[in-house]
Amino acid sequence: MYELSIKGHFDAAHFLRDYPGKCSQIHGHTWEVEAVIAGAELDGLGMLIDFSVLKRNLKEALAQFDHRLINELAGFGKGELNPTAENLAKFIYEQLQSRIETETGDGKNIKVIRVQVWESPNASATYKEV
Repeated sequence: MYELSIKGHFDAAHFLRDYPGKCSQIHGHTWEVEAVIAGAELDGLGMLIDFSVLKRNLKEALAQFDHRLINELAGFGKGELNPTAENLAKFIYEQLQSRIETETGDGKNIKVIRVQVWESPNASATYKEV
């Protein structure tokens, strides 16, 4: 099994609904994101997937958050997901998996293994399917 990892980032604000502390106020982060994918088969060039393709897919998945208030985005509005690092990690995971399946035609069985989201250098959340 081969694993590839890439990193990206975006700057965005959020607030945590119903949180009993200062994070209930609008504040921002430079969010760092690492995605790890895996697959068993390499192509004729000896690649699982071209890094440039993988980076583009992650960049596209993150672009919707950049310089935005996450609470106003689809999926994170009132009555939807609270924009915690945990929920962002799962949301990005699902979007990246969907983009990779579209890109590869799902024929190579490339899977996202995990997405880790840092809201600060010392605090992160990871989503992976068991």
